[in-house]
Amino acid sequence: MAHEAPAPGGPAREDGAVWLEVGRVERPHGLRGEVLVRLVSDHPARLRPGSVLRAGGRMLTVGAARPHQQRWLVVLEGVGTREEADALRGVTLEAEPLDDPEDPGALWVHELVGATVVDRSGRVRGEVEALQANPASDLLVLRDGALVPLVFVDGWDDDGRLVIDPPLGLLDDEPDDVPGTGPAGSDRG
Repeated sequence: MAHEAPAPGGPAREDGAVWLEVGRVERPHGLRGEVLVRLVSDHPARLRPGSVLRAGGRMLTVGAARPHQQRWLVVLEGVGTREEADALRGVTLEAEPLDDPEDPGALWVHELVGATVVDRSGRVRGEVEALQANPASDLLVLRDGALVPLVFVDGWDDDGRLVIDPPLGLLDDEPDDVPGTGPAGSDRG
């Protein structure tokens, strides 16, 4: 599951391409223009030399990057002084979506948000509003506030809807509707 979300403001190119938030510049590092970046993408390749990132209204090319204390030290072409690096403090870094030929079934945040969710029977369960990180399994947050662990996502149906297979009781299922799960003694005759 890739943790990249649509960048604030959505599509920003005239051709309609979506930009995804992949990181944020935390602060300058040193005197030569390096910046400390917190990567929100689970694809470190976003910082591969030659990668193009959008920072505010600027297009920047990664010159070099190396891991540093759960973050990344990044050299951006055209940013050569501490002052230039400091001007990027707090700026969101964005990139175009990746195609991952090694994982064609990957679920991407930018595809999930706004998707209609249905169960295996085709019953509409809601619309994805956001994703929430969770140690056991990331969660789909539906517009009505319901939470669905990603482990219950089966994939996409032919109509472009997200299909889930939730256990009984996870959503609005009434336990009284299923024999043997109602109040004690209710199924006994």
